Amino acid sequence: MQNTSTLVAFEASLNPPPSPVGNYVTAVRVGDFLFTSGMLPLKDGQLQATGALSKDDPEAISRGQAAACLCVENALNVAKSHLGSLHCIEKVVKVTGFVSSEPGFTAQPQVMNGASDRLVALLGEDIGKHARSAVGVASLPMNASVEVELILQVRAPEA
Repeated sequence: MQNTSTLVAFEASLNPPPSPVGNYVTAVRVGDFLFTSGMLPLKDGQLQATGALSKDDPEAISRGQAAACLCVENALNVAKSHLGSLHCIEKVVKVTGFVSSEPGFTAQPQVMNGASDRLVALLGEDIGKHARSAVGVASLPMNASVEVELILQVRAPEA
C-alpha cells in the first residue's frame, strides 16, 4: 500500500523532470511497464555527487546513499511526467544502480540501499520492494557517483 500523504507531498514538491543529455528519451512505456533511463543525482540542474567512491572514505557509503536517493527521486519525477501521477505505479519491478567505485570499494549494495529505502518510504513495502542489481563501474557520465534506472509496472490513470 502506498504511503499516500508522503507520496502526495513528494509529487507536489517536484519541479520539471531532468531533460535527456543525449539522443534518447527519459522513459519508454511498453504495455504495463515503464522503463526509465539512467538518472543521475541532479538537483536544480546541478550534479550533487561526483567522483568514484573509495573504501578509504568513511563517508563514502552515506554520500552514495544520498546520491542514490536523489537518482530515484529524479526517476520518479520522470515517471510522473509520463504517467500523470505516481499513484499509477503498481509495482517497482527492478532497480539497477551503477556506483562509480575505486578499486577495492565493494559496498555497492549498501549504497543502493539509499534508492531502495526511498522507494519503500514513498510507495510502501508492497509496491516499493523490488529486485535489484548494484554494479560497480570505473566512471559514469558527467563524473557522477551514482546512476539509477527503474522498471515499473504501471496502470492507466483513473478517470
